Amino acid sequence: MRPDLLEILRCPVCRGELRLTTVEQDGDEILRGTLGCPRCGVDYPIDDGIPNLLPPSARA
Repeated sequence: MRPDLLEILRCPVCRGELRLTTVEQDGDEILRGTLGCPRCGVDYPIDDGIPNLLPPSARA
């Protein structure tokens, strides 16, 4: 995931802005980390560069 996507991504639960926490990065690409919503407290994982923006109730 590229950090500039934060400009267009919003929390699917409350439409709040997301904050990025990076765990692993390769150049400009975020490979592992979290997108967190400070408004409703939901965290969305980033694995292999792909953010999982499913609400917690819809995750397997």
